[in-house]
Amino acid sequence: SFLRRAQSLLRVRNQLLRECLAELLATFVMMTITLASAAQKIAFFETKGNLLTSYLGSALGVMAGIYTAGGISGAHMNPAFSLAMCLTEQFPWWKFPIFVLVQMLGSFLSAGAVYFLYYDAIWYHSNGTLTVSGPQETASIFATYPTDYVSVAGGFLDQVIGTGVLIVVVMGIMDSRNKPVPKGLEPVVVALLVLCIECSMGANCGCPLNPTRDIAPRIFTYLAGWGPEVFRWVQRRGRGGD
Repeated sequence: SFLRRAQSLLRVRNQLLRECLAELLATFVMMTITLASAAQKIAFFETKGNLLTSYLGSALGVMAGIYTAGGISGAHMNPAFSLAMCLTEQFPWWKFPIFVLVQMLGSFLSAGAVYFLYYDAIWYHSNGTLTVSGPQETASIFATYPTDYVSVAGGFLDQVIGTGVLIVVVMGIMDSRNKPVPKGLEPVVVALLVLCIECSMGANCGCPLNPTRDIAPRIFTYLAGWGPEVFRWVQRRGRGGD
């Protein structure tokens, strides 16, 4: 009886609020797994993880996020995907800025969660100084940075192509007139798609594919002590693609 009363009091009846909370939770789950996978690779000197585990973590994080809230909000978790849905008239334009803000908030909160989860390891790895470049940098746990040879134009093109492939294939998966994916396995197929893109297009810039994945955690690192250098076009020294 007590549990039923508690459930009745906590039940969210407003549809928009339900969708926003679901989108927040889905983005938080996806980003926490993604960033924690990068932290295990970087903060532990690649003894607890490597490039493959980082790629697998981010791909499976996408799968976990979709399973968490796909039936409520659609689990966009990506402003680029929300924009594509609006352009194809499958999502109302008035919800677009709301979803983007919610996605940013979920990503920002996940950056904070991973920072405190691996607080000791981050400070040990960085030797007491939070830096963006160099062999002891830790900023790339939270955001992606280009390798030494990539220009601004090259980085922009890299992200346009990678994100474009992601959106085109996801829209194809969602199209009921196309070759269907077995019901319930759509998140698994999307995770495999993300893994494919990371394995083939991750060397230049770390393959963020998602403004939410990069911008909100970057803002967190600025506030947490890495400083304004996180917003500059800084190449990582002594480290390859993420």
